[in-house]
Amino acid sequence: MIPRGRGYRYVGPAELRAAVRPGTEGRRIASSADFGAWAAEQSWAGLAEPFTFVVGMDGALRLAPRRSEHVACAGGRPVLGAGEITFAQVATAWAATYVTNHSTGYCPDTSSWPAVSDALGRAGLAHPDGFTHGIVFRRCPGCQEHNIVRENDFVCVFCGEDLPETWNIDLVETGRIIPAPAARSHPAP
Repeated sequence: MIPRGRGYRYVGPAELRAAVRPGTEGRRIASSADFGAWAAEQSWAGLAEPFTFVVGMDGALRLAPRRSEHVACAGGRPVLGAGEITFAQVATAWAATYVTNHSTGYCPDTSSWPAVSDALGRAGLAHPDGFTHGIVFRRCPGCQEHNIVRENDFVCVFCGEDLPETWNIDLVETGRIIPAPAARSHPAP
């Protein structure tokens, strides 16, 4: 199956990407058996916490502890989706109960949901119909800072310039990276 959706390259602080070491990616979860094995290794207290997740360009879910950087979870590579996720056992099955696209390192658009949904489905996880809390990211055309749009207020918190209505952070398309203008990568407060 070919993963659907556009890819996102890392746009956060360069020093975080430079700290990524081969073999330290998040745990790859490509099936319900993978998720079951991973869940069995977690403590009950740990499972109560949100986790960092990415969906790799191969369409597989990767999980890491919440305080992990998304770029480390992805092994420094582009992703189809990224954010935070929580799980709960419902009867005898596991479900993703809270899923966001909150990743200031990748700033994925809310339109990344289908790739996330597909990855969760392949992992045998019931999940919501969309992000339970979708984050809207925009890059300011003036100062180039990355912003989180709050309460539908499309104004840059750094310089006051209007932000575009459509996602404009960065894009990876069919394996080809399409660069955005140089930007200082500071998440909005």
